[in-house]
Amino acid sequence: MKVAIYPGTFDPITNGHLDVINRALKIFDKVIIAIAKNEKKEPFLSLDKRINLVKKATDGLNVEVYGFNNLLVDFAKEHEVFTIIRGLRAVSDFEYELQMHYANAELSEHIDTIYLMPSLKNAFISSSIVRSILSYNGDISKLVPKTILGDLK
Repeated sequence: MKVAIYPGTFDPITNGHLDVINRALKIFDKVIIAIAKNEKKEPFLSLDKRINLVKKATDGLNVEVYGFNNLLVDFAKEHEVFTIIRGLRAVSDFEYELQMHYANAELSEHIDTIYLMPSLKNAFISSSIVRSILSYNGDISKLVPKTILGDLK
């Protein structure tokens, strides 16, 4: 079985994330969604809430959802999965993602990273944009999976 890990904070999960997950499932039999606790980013939602929202948004897809609070390479070793999926929305994402890939590769020679781009209609969506719109009670219905819309309002 071909399995990959899609890590992130998913604060909250967006249609862009879901787009990348669906693209990954065309390549892999299963995707493990690894949700980073990442207190340094001061998440809007608790880790448990993010896990629950991702599970709800991906219901029916061949995914497993876990929270983690260690290095991604250690999480990968624990699950014996060494292919990482990352989404790229714009050229500005690439420099950061390349640095992360090199750092992960230095920590584990077994890690590979595959970059997937969301469709054009989802390319501008980020969790921070969703949080910003939410803070002004704006309409996020086209930005997040419909299954979690009620949980975010």
